[in-house]
Amino acid sequence: MYLRSVLHLQGILLMFCGAFMLTAIPWSLYYGDADSPAILVSAAITVAVGFLLFRYTRLEHELRVREGFAVVSFAWLLFSLFGSLPFLLSGAVPSFTDAFFETMSGFTTTGASILNDIEALPHGVLFWRSMTHWIGGMGIIVLSLAILPILGVGGMQLYKAEVAGPTADKLTPRIRETAKILWSLYVALTAMETVLLLLGGMSLFDALCTSFGTIASGGFSPRNASIAHYQSDYIDWVVIVFMVAAGTNFALHYRFASGNFFSYLKNREFHVFVASIAIATVLVTIDAWAYYDEKLPAIRDSLFTVVSLHTSTGFGLANYELWSGHAQWVLLLIMIIGGSAGSTSGGLKVVRLYLVAKHISNEFVRVLHPNAVIPVRIHGVSVSREIMSHVLGYFAIYVLAIFTGTFLVTSTGLDWTSSLSAVVSTLGGVGPGMGTVGPFDNYSHLTAIAKWVLALCMLLGRLEFLSFLILFSPAYWRS
Repeated sequence: MYLRSVLHLQGILLMFCGAFMLTAIPWSLYYGDADSPAILVSAAITVAVGFLLFRYTRLEHELRVREGFAVVSFAWLLFSLFGSLPFLLSGAVPSFTDAFFETMSGFTTTGASILNDIEALPHGVLFWRSMTHWIGGMGIIVLSLAILPILGVGGMQLYKAEVAGPTADKLTPRIRETAKILWSLYVALTAMETVLLLLGGMSLFDALCTSFGTIASGGFSPRNASIAHYQSDYIDWVVIVFMVAAGTNFALHYRFASGNFFSYLKNREFHVFVASIAIATVLVTIDAWAYYDEKLPAIRDSLFTVVSLHTSTGFGLANYELWSGHAQWVLLLIMIIGGSAGSTSGGLKVVRLYLVAKHISNEFVRVLHPNAVIPVRIHGVSVSREIMSHVLGYFAIYVLAIFTGTFLVTSTGLDWTSSLSAVVSTLGGVGPGMGTVGPFDNYSHLTAIAKWVLALCMLLGRLEFLSFLILFSPAYWRS
């Protein structure tokens, strides 16, 4: 592996990370908080380390796929490490384990928090907390490909290692143009939601932080009670709409914006995504119905909760732990499924579940007709054996990771319900779980070991396992 090239790119990315920290300082000054020196020092340290890496290394060769995996994996780790500095230096989160957990949760858009009183944080640190979501939502590397021309070298290798889903399709022949398109859509959706939230009575600070958490499918809110704090039907519906948009493949948004107004109607994954939201909402509403005096709030709360967990956003509106066990199992299932490929959502992804279901259906037919050739199709196109093999392998790894993670977390003394939901939540980038890590609880009471296990789950889920685990293969380092 060309380690100098990898470190050179890490230097550029760290300077970029430090520059984004500075966006929090105006909010600190505006609200008169005392955290601006800590943020400034954090940014200076991050930029300085990045500059040293950039200055004393160089791009020696064109990047290959193996370097792409290393750049992406190291970037998430370094961003989480240096991104925790504002929390530590300001004293907002004095524990390194907690600060790293919160930052990893931010950049991976998980939204799992260790904070007991979010509103007590100074505004600069609070804005940086939400900014980690926004940077991580579309992806550190994809953003860099859009704005830093030097990363055009080996761009497809970085893009393939970064983008979630069975395939990493380019919207245009040039990878940098694809990255720019994706980020243009990302910024546009963020701006649209921010304006609509302002019209609903939110402050600019709250509107920006909420939009960052929505479009990134992250879930960090500047309020302790999350979206429930605002007690506004209008805000609830705005957030629902944009959570669905964030959980939809951004390629469909691009095609729609380019004049293909039927792009959503022609996409099978979008059909399944919307259908699963509808079915889950009906099932949850039936169970939640008895807990409400008025029925319209029951429908709204059920829909909001289903969309929030299905898209791995994790915003809280209703305490679903008060609902029946049946409703909670439905919610746990959609947490595992996640959103669409090519979206900011986590989870297994709808298209993978669809392909697995088609594959199983075909196997039943093959039992009756052993000589039949029945390819798995989507949008009328046969899915290659390579992609199906990847999908089935990923499905197996995901299930194994849930069992392994749950075993490790329960061994720290946490009950199995909380452990299982915490692992499912962090692997899928959801945030809230069930039991002691429910929608209005947090992860602060967990042991340090449990927090590190769950932080690893966040990273593995965000990078879809192979991009990170391949670094531990001896064959990876042989050449």
